[in-house]
Amino acid sequence: MQTIFVMVKCELGKAYQVADEAVQNVDKVSEVHSISGQYDLLMKCYLNDDEDIGHFVCEHLQKLPGIKDTFTLITFKAFA
Repeated sequence: MQTIFVMVKCELGKAYQVADEAVQNVDKVSEVHSISGQYDLLMKCYLNDDEDIGHFVCEHLQKLPGIKDTFTLITFKAFA
């Protein structure tokens, strides 16, 4: 299992709609947090080891209505 974080810029006034759509309709999205700064949302996603990250982001996240831009962070190891 691989974990990625995707920072999302939304169209003005659309952050809550984008967050709801991602949580309800994108199976690999685990959590969505509203954040401060250049981006509006932070999405935590769990992908299968053999799953293509770029394809997932482009086909499943960037196509959600209200998303303007994304920035993907790939993780290496989780520390508990």
